[in-house]
Amino acid sequence: MTSVSQAKTIGGVGSILVVLSAVPTAGSLLGIAGFILVLVAVKGISDSVGDRSIFNDALLAVGLAIAGVVAGTLVLLGSFLSFMGLHNMAFANFGQGFDASSIPRGDWMGLIGSAFAGLAIVWLTLLASAIFIRRSYGAIASKLGVDMFRTAGLLFLVGAATTIVLVGFLLLFVAQVLLAVAFFSIDETKAG
Repeated sequence: MTSVSQAKTIGGVGSILVVLSAVPTAGSLLGIAGFILVLVAVKGISDSVGDRSIFNDALLAVGLAIAGVVAGTLVLLGSFLSFMGLHNMAFANFGQGFDASSIPRGDWMGLIGSAFAGLAIVWLTLLASAIFIRRSYGAIASKLGVDMFRTAGLLFLVGAATTIVLVGFLLLFVAQVLLAVAFFSIDETKAG
């Protein structure tokens, strides 16, 4: 069981690692490690304050985000393969006798429509994920008296909603930085 003191450190370091996910080459590994550490910290806080809904909401948010990205990627990949005429091609024979000029060109409107559908799936599931993140961080703010968690949760929600116009990516970055500040702002003496 992780204490609030340990969760403070684990969550703060994890949040910083997520911020560093923008670093070329190793960034994605840092981001994944950071997300895992933040989830461990949220679990520790949830256990320490005796509120399982904090962790359950965070876990549901992660599950929705992963499912949305996977589903959206599969839709995008399927529409691209269909457009290129590769959906009926056996992948075992893909490299043998492959002639790019023999690929039938599909319907551009179908490709664009499928691409928008895939992106809409990702956006909607990330928005739903952000709702649960906001609930989780709002509960942490209430239990630990650190309002920065509530602010970070709200920025995650607004950022997810506005990623469709690209401004949201900046808000998500700011939210992640505020999350690190929130973790490091936990007063261990007031916590459970």
